[in-house]
Amino acid sequence: MSEDNFWVAFGLTLFAGLATGIGSILAFFTKRTNTSFLSISLGFSAGVMIYVSLVEILSKARISLVGELGLVQGNWVTVASFFSGIVFIAIIDKLVPSSENPHEIKKIEEIDDEKYNVASIREKKLLKMGLFSAIVIAIHNLPEGLATFLTAMQDPNLGIPIAFAIAIHNIPEGIAVSVPIFYATGNRGRAFILSFLSGLAEPVGALIGYWLLLPFITPVVFGFLFGAVAGIMVFISLDELLPTAEEYGEHHNAIYGLVAGMAVMAVSLILFL
Repeated sequence: MSEDNFWVAFGLTLFAGLATGIGSILAFFTKRTNTSFLSISLGFSAGVMIYVSLVEILSKARISLVGELGLVQGNWVTVASFFSGIVFIAIIDKLVPSSENPHEIKKIEEIDDEKYNVASIREKKLLKMGLFSAIVIAIHNLPEGLATFLTAMQDPNLGIPIAFAIAIHNIPEGIAVSVPIFYATGNRGRAFILSFLSGLAEPVGALIGYWLLLPFITPVVFGFLFGAVAGIMVFISLDELLPTAEEYGEHHNAIYGLVAGMAVMAVSLILFL
């Protein structure tokens, strides 16, 4: 893993994380949410992440682990690493109170919706909800950042589509943070900055993980981490991206996007053989 790969991986992770700022900008300067486009885009992101996780990332983990541990033990550890990643991200997700989950759908037009009117909801409650969303999204983004970073470090060609998939996923999160804060304070700048900062957790997570894990990186540790990354990405796709895609649009739009994402990822992987 070269130094050049480090900066490429970090740049991609930074780009993905700061896409929360795009959500804020859309919320402030667009009147309506293009639900069909967003639904297809989120489905597309899920397709990219699921396909590359199961076909490419998990395969690389298996090759590394089988090469070091043997056929039987290597395969068992590969399976364990995959589900360890799922358990890890699921525990983080479980710690978020469902009543205030930041992945609850929010559309741009809800800024003007009566349920965000100070006459119906007090400003303090809105501000608390926005700040809570920013904190929880930051916590969610830590493992996402590490997953994006480790993938791009190993193979920048894999890191690019994953970074774009995570970036699309982060746009609704930016809306989730900025909408309540803006309506509570009337300050677009403050809402944008808090939304923007919540995305910084991804590159921060990448750096923390890199510095903590670097002294211990061996082929076995690498294989286990890569398997866990695959599990994290599959969970994010099934638990967040696809449900959000269906909430924003019709069921078939999300599925069409999912299949298109898988197809594009499959073709791109073949082209880079």
